[in-house]
Amino acid sequence: MHPPTPSRALLLCALAALGGKAVAEESSKTTTTSTPVVTPCVATATTGAGAFFDLRPDTAVVVPEGEKPPKGSPVDDYVARGWDYGSNFTLNFCSPVVKEVEDVVGLDKDLWKNVSAYYETKGKVYALGLSDGNLVPRGRKLVLQYSGGSPCGVSDEKSKEKRWEVHDGATYKYHEYDDDESEDSESRRASKDKDEDDEDEDRKDKDKEKEKEKLKTQRRKSATFSFLCDRDPDTPTAASFVGTDPDECAYFFEVRSMHACSIAEPHKPGSVGPGSVFAIIFFIAVLVYVVGGIFYQRTVAHARGWRQLPNYSLWAGIWSFIVDLFTILTSSCGRLIPRGRGYHTLSGSPSGRRHSRDAENRLIDQLDEEWDD
Repeated sequence: MHPPTPSRALLLCALAALGGKAVAEESSKTTTTSTPVVTPCVATATTGAGAFFDLRPDTAVVVPEGEKPPKGSPVDDYVARGWDYGSNFTLNFCSPVVKEVEDVVGLDKDLWKNVSAYYETKGKVYALGLSDGNLVPRGRKLVLQYSGGSPCGVSDEKSKEKRWEVHDGATYKYHEYDDDESEDSESRRASKDKDEDDEDEDRKDKDKEKEKEKLKTQRRKSATFSFLCDRDPDTPTAASFVGTDPDECAYFFEVRSMHACSIAEPHKPGSVGPGSVFAIIFFIAVLVYVVGGIFYQRTVAHARGWRQLPNYSLWAGIWSFIVDLFTILTSSCGRLIPRGRGYHTLSGSPSGRRHSRDAENRLIDQLDEEWDD
C-alpha cells in the first residue's frame, strides 16, 4: 500500500475542514433552536460582569420519613414576624412550604400544595402566592415574586364585624331586622308557585356563575422578596416583613442571606469548557501549521513529494531517534542483569584492540554521514 501523495493529503485536509465546519454549523443550529432549561432559584445578571446567584441552599426541603436530611439544607419553613400587622408569616423560597396547609381561603384544593407563603388569622389561612423560582437580579439585589394567592381585601370576619357593630341605644339592630325580614321572605316563598321556584333556581345558578367569573378576574394577594447579600457565614438566612398596601394585596419582605452574594458560575453541561477550548485552539494551530508549511515548501522552496511537509527532515529523523533510544535503553538494562560466574575471554593482543577501535571509529563516521543526509 503506497502512502498518499501530497496533493491527496491537501485534498483530505480541505475535506476535513469543510466537514468540521458543517458539523459546527449543524450543532450551532440545534443549540439555538433548542429551548433553554431554566433552573429554579438560579439567576445570572444580564448587566455588568454577569454575576451569578444561586439561592438553592436557602430552600427548605421536605425530608421523607426514615431518611437523613441533606447536609446544609434547611428542613423547616421560615417565619417572618408581622409586628403591627397582627399575624406572622410562614414562607419558603422557590418551593412550596414544608408544612402542609389546608382550607386556604379563595384557592382550590389542588393548589394548596403549591402555596409558598401564607399567614393565619382567626383560624383561617390566607395564601400570599404560589411557588415560583424565577429570580430577577436588579443591581445588588435579587427579587423573587409570588402571585396567585387568596383574594385581596380584608377577611370576611373583619367586614362582618364592621357591618354588624351597632350601639346599644339603637331601637333595633341590623341582624334582628334581617331575621324578621328573612322570616317574611320565607313565608312569601312558600306561597309562590313552582314556576317562580324554577325562576329562583335559574337566578341562583346565574349568580353562581357570575361569582365564579368574578373570582377568576378578582385581584389576588402577592408577595415580593428582596434579597440582600450578607457575607457573614455565622448569620443564618432571615426574612423580615416590610409592609403591605391598604388593600392587603401586595406584601413586601426583605431577606438577608450569604447565598444572595454573587459567585463564580459553574460549568454548564453541554457548553464549551476550558479543555474543549484548548483542544479547538490546538487543532486549528496544527491545521494552520500543516497547510501553511506545505504551501510554503511547494511555492517558495519548490519541494516535491514528502519533502513538502514542514520540517520534513526533523519528522523523518524522529523514527531513527526512537530506534536509537530504544537500543540504548535495552543495552543499559542488559548491563544490570547479573551474569553467570566464571572465566571470561580476554583479548591480550594489542593488535586486536587496535582493530576494534578502528572498526568503532568507522561505524561512528558512517552514522554521522547518515545523520547529516
